[in-house]
Amino acid sequence: MPLVLYGYWRSLASYRVRIALNLKAVAYREEMVDLSQGEQFSPEYSSVNPQNVVPVLEHDGLRVSQSLAILEYIDDIWPQPPLLPANAAGKARVRSLAQIAIADVHPLIVPRVRDFLERECGVDEANRLKWVRHWFDKGTQALEARLADGQAGLFCHGDEISLADLALASHVAGARLFSCDLTRAPRLTGIIDRCMKLEAFARAHPLAQPGAPSTTA
Repeated sequence: MPLVLYGYWRSLASYRVRIALNLKAVAYREEMVDLSQGEQFSPEYSSVNPQNVVPVLEHDGLRVSQSLAILEYIDDIWPQPPLLPANAAGKARVRSLAQIAIADVHPLIVPRVRDFLERECGVDEANRLKWVRHWFDKGTQALEARLADGQAGLFCHGDEISLADLALASHVAGARLFSCDLTRAPRLTGIIDRCMKLEAFARAHPLAQPGAPSTTA
């Protein structure tokens, strides 16, 4: 049975999963769920994920949701190259970095939160953008400070790609999409610039996906 990723071109969580699959050289098919058209609420997709969000990975009859769980599942099933260090301290550091982007920032800026701010709280577009940039900037500051601990190298944890780099790549892609200021995060942007020279990252980027606008945001 072919591996299927339910995602969306602009989804930062789907971006993380695409990078992992590319790094592992795992063949997959992506089913695009157009979030802008509400396809996530269709009966067909609700049967795939009742939470009505992407991504979902379908493998051997199993459906895994939530990007962090998907990334660790991929790393368990296809262990090479590994996305986590071998030692406990390294694993904790990588997961901690990743969760700043995945668990602290991203949930606050997703479309359903922005839609709620508009629909239920009457927040206009300018202030919704202010909200999004505030949380991206807070996450960027935290990540930049953490990367100054002496354990980063070419990438977030030494000189090998880890789960943290996937999470930070999605964070930077989102920050750039919303024109956030990254000039005070040279460590973070330097690492991501190196990542983006790798085909696995570049091919997974939101703007390289079907349905994406032809011009950069």
